[in-house]
Amino acid sequence: AASKLQSAEKLMYICTDQLGLEQDFEQKQMPEGKLSIDGFLLCIDVSQGCNRKFDDQLKFVNNLYIQLSKSKKPIIIAATKCDECVDHYLREVQAFASNKKNLVVVETSARFNVNVETCFTALVQMMDKTRGKPKIIPYLDAYKTQRQLVVTATDKFEKLVQTVRDYHATWKTVSNKLKNHPDYEEYINLEGTKKAKNTFSKHIEQLKQEHIRKRKEEYINALPRALNTLLSNLDEVEHLSWSEALKLMEKRPDFQSCFVVLEKTPWDETDHIDKVNDRRIPFDLLTTLEAEKVYQNHVQHLISEKRRVEMKEKFKKTLEKIQFISPGQPWEEVICFVMEDEAFKYITDADSKEVYGRHQREIVEKAKEEFQEMLFEHSELFYDLDLNATPSSDKMSEIHAVLSEEPRYKALQKLAPDRESLLLKHIGFVYHPTKETCLSGQNCTDIKVEQLLANSLLQLDHGRSNLYHDSANIDKVNLFILGKDGLAQELANEIRTQSTDDEYALDGKIYELDLRPVDAKSPYLLTQLWTSTFKPHGCFCVFNSIESLNFIGECIFFIRTEASQIRRDKYMANLPFTLILANQRDSVSKNLPIMRHQGQQLANKLQCPFVDVPAGTYPRKFNETQIKQALRGVLEAVKHNFDVVSPVPTIKDLSEADLRIVMCAMCGDPFSVDLILSPFLDSHSCSAAQAGQNNSL
Repeated sequence: AASKLQSAEKLMYICTDQLGLEQDFEQKQMPEGKLSIDGFLLCIDVSQGCNRKFDDQLKFVNNLYIQLSKSKKPIIIAATKCDECVDHYLREVQAFASNKKNLVVVETSARFNVNVETCFTALVQMMDKTRGKPKIIPYLDAYKTQRQLVVTATDKFEKLVQTVRDYHATWKTVSNKLKNHPDYEEYINLEGTKKAKNTFSKHIEQLKQEHIRKRKEEYINALPRALNTLLSNLDEVEHLSWSEALKLMEKRPDFQSCFVVLEKTPWDETDHIDKVNDRRIPFDLLTTLEAEKVYQNHVQHLISEKRRVEMKEKFKKTLEKIQFISPGQPWEEVICFVMEDEAFKYITDADSKEVYGRHQREIVEKAKEEFQEMLFEHSELFYDLDLNATPSSDKMSEIHAVLSEEPRYKALQKLAPDRESLLLKHIGFVYHPTKETCLSGQNCTDIKVEQLLANSLLQLDHGRSNLYHDSANIDKVNLFILGKDGLAQELANEIRTQSTDDEYALDGKIYELDLRPVDAKSPYLLTQLWTSTFKPHGCFCVFNSIESLNFIGECIFFIRTEASQIRRDKYMANLPFTLILANQRDSVSKNLPIMRHQGQQLANKLQCPFVDVPAGTYPRKFNETQIKQALRGVLEAVKHNFDVVSPVPTIKDLSEADLRIVMCAMCGDPFSVDLILSPFLDSHSCSAAQAGQNNSL
């Protein structure tokens, strides 16, 4: 039978997630009228409510039950909020139900979803007798079962969430990707979307914090290297506090390569955490205690390293004082004599062996030199040897017998194979003194002379031929333009204005121009003048005042002086220079006669052309006539240099030479080969006598 339901101005809330958020969901007004009702679920709150008495609630429920029972429909009591249950309230509800016929009490908790479904299942079973008697599960048992389901579902969902490894991922993207996964659906059904989103957010935050932790660890691990780069001097930092050290580091030229100063701080709340390719350490990270501890360890390391070096040197001096240490003596035979030494106790075993090895190399080298000197002193032992045969065993025994009385011979007792080798090399050198048998090895003067000539003279001739080859038909001119206060750039711009795609027409021929304007004040003047990719044919020196003229003169003198001291650039000493006077305007033109006179004087002194301002009035600083005159001068100078420095004709037979000089130098002489041969190598007319003859000029 239908029952009338009165619900004037009542709203039916369709809430699929959680109570208390009714305003966020669709609202529908329940219609007033008759409905078909098959059973009733009578809810009684057994928690400690606010501002209400439980007896009043129970009295209301009793009256309601009396009215409902008249319908003869099944009724089930749902004891709600059992998760906050007051025990005597629940006992009163159970007592109330026991006084009624066929009235069942189901202990529920909507918060933990315990026995909620059981309420409706039991009611259906009471309505349909064929379904059997309803089975009511006690709250604690149902709670345990439900929590087990939640724990299992939570574990599966968390594993599912942990597959997300990018902390930039959003819940919207991930939930759309996982929405059809059974583990995701089960967790949503049990715990709801909000809890799922909170679990995901916690995981994302953990990923981010782990990423930040790793970045911080990387920075802290890289900090010692940065400190070694910027604060490697113990004398500077030994007594500095960390804050003082930070100020000192900021002044270092390499500071920007080691650290980055961010506009926003702290660094772990900026996008710098995602710049994995930027290995620079955020400077605000240095304010942490970890960074300060690294600095303190760095200072202690410098102190320890200084002490270690001092102790190694002290141990070296100890070894030098021990007279019985002989060349070739093993470390194991010496260690027992130094075990009580203070320095030995301080340094490590590896350091001890390294110092002893260095000491051994020194005494072995000294012993070999003294042994070689001894062999020269006993030259009478080698007079009667056969030049073309190996010394006999008797002769070698005789030599050994004589030399064995010498302390210098005995000094190499533990290096007998090396001593025998030195003796045989000496015999070979005495009768066949060549660079192959020279006792100085790679320090042999013959070898050094050949290397010097091969690397300098022949290379120089090759470079010279490349630079001036076919100068009469040169079609590309490299010009170095020297000026002060931007004047060089102005001349370069004027030349380019008169050119077409860097090609300049002169006397019916097209020349490709490569211009290199440089300010005379540049500290890199010499390095810019001559590089592997730019070798100038000439240099335009432009001036517009007495001051700039004097400055240009000093620069030219500097270039010629410095270039002549560097053998690879010795032809720069003959680089053609051209002085060019810029056109003047206004009152400055009154000094024009003086500048013209002094410019000509400097040109005469430097033996270079002087390009004057042509007669007439011109609106620009440089005239086309000046540029063409200067360029012709460079081309003529290049041709002249080619004629002067061309290799001399090859002498087929050295006996035909007009002048032959024999130079003798002793292997081991303190004067270098470069110094001995410099008078010849610095000559512009010097070249190899013929191909393959690396020891004759």
